[in-house]
Amino acid sequence: MVIKFGTDGWRAVLGKEFNRENVARVTLAAGKYVAETFGYDKLFLIGYDPRNMADEYAAYCASLLKDKGFNVKLSNRIIPTPVLAYNAKYLNAEAIMFTASHNPSEYLGMKFIPDYAGPATSEITDRILLNLDEDYQARTGSLEETDFFPAYYEHIKKLVDFNKIKRIKSRIIFDGLYSASIGYFDKILKDNGIHFESIRMYHNSDFGGGMPDPKPQYLQELINRVKNTPGSIGLANDGDADRFGVINEKGDYVSPNVIISLLLKHLVNKGYTGAVAKTTGSSLLIDRVAEKLGIKVIETPVGFKYIGEAMRKNDVIIGGEESGGLSIKGHIPEKDGILANLLVLELLAETGKSLFELENDIHRFAGCRFYTDRIDLRKNNSEEIKYLLEKFSGLQALGCDEVSCKDLKDGVKLMFGENTKILVRPSGTEPLLRVYFESDTEDKIKILEEEINKLILNFSYRSGQN
Repeated sequence: MVIKFGTDGWRAVLGKEFNRENVARVTLAAGKYVAETFGYDKLFLIGYDPRNMADEYAAYCASLLKDKGFNVKLSNRIIPTPVLAYNAKYLNAEAIMFTASHNPSEYLGMKFIPDYAGPATSEITDRILLNLDEDYQARTGSLEETDFFPAYYEHIKKLVDFNKIKRIKSRIIFDGLYSASIGYFDKILKDNGIHFESIRMYHNSDFGGGMPDPKPQYLQELINRVKNTPGSIGLANDGDADRFGVINEKGDYVSPNVIISLLLKHLVNKGYTGAVAKTTGSSLLIDRVAEKLGIKVIETPVGFKYIGEAMRKNDVIIGGEESGGLSIKGHIPEKDGILANLLVLELLAETGKSLFELENDIHRFAGCRFYTDRIDLRKNNSEEIKYLLEKFSGLQALGCDEVSCKDLKDGVKLMFGENTKILVRPSGTEPLLRVYFESDTEDKIKILEEEINKLILNFSYRSGQN
């Protein structure tokens, strides 16, 4: 079968495309890349999340690499992606993480993590794919099981003020969501004497029949618990703990865009300097907050591998994306949901305010509140998608609104003044165009949606049309 790396690794259905043969192909291809680039002295780290057979495939991968001559450290337990990634940097090693992140439980995947501790660039994954089914000489290597948590924990202590968090007024409810953060995030809180309540605190390979995604539709149990517990907030992570989900005191889901904006201001108040890195799909709220703070904005295509690259090449205070991933200066260029949740607690303790109050504060600071919506346009094939993107890229106006700025780094982004945008991007998995709307009024979004629907009717596509 054809194996492709997406924005964050190779993922496939377990027992179908994800099988021993293909895992061996990817493992050995990664090994050949490392041998050619660094030599056989380069250490390999292998980790896995709670998914079905992730531990077995991780052990198989480690054995294959050992038999090819590499020294390999295999995690002795389920591990969050950011913990493994940090150790790649700490130990100057390459790593492979067996996870499918927030995807449904029938999926499993392999994520290659270079020694800089962020998502592999397309250049690296392209080189790995060129090595598929290419054999190379075997040597004598070693294999040992390792607990990667202590090094990560010591590092986190330098980034977060736990003495401050002890003074937090909010009651903390942690939703383990059956994820890899269990045994890590809760242990950090316990070790620092921070009281919390918890739910769904055991590993489950099918994530309790739900999705390992910290979005409101999958956090209803946490939301209900928060609503029934006065003065509380809710925190959660996805399956491999690189994404975060936050619920405020009213039981409302707090957008990652708001969290990134709040933490940007918080870090600047702590003395951090530099820029903010965000994806083109992230909210204009981040831009407005950065503008008020006198902070430069670096905008990237969608995908944390682009954020990570921006963090490696620039002085960045915080890098984040709308899907719930962020990291900060002094940490790794990889999203870390555990750190994100800890920083939210630090912010609450520092200000003494509720999260709901802080949300209102950040909108006032930005000068407006932003509203968002999305429509999906299902099409017949990729050619029709391409045709529509070309049409959108040529727009100079939409209804009575003139396009003030255009960006084509990832799909088509159209700005209408400073506070209104439309982003049109193709889905990476199906013939679908996603159209994202954002503005400082809900009425403006409704008007733009009506104009888009009229426009689509006029964009008549015929096969073979240019």
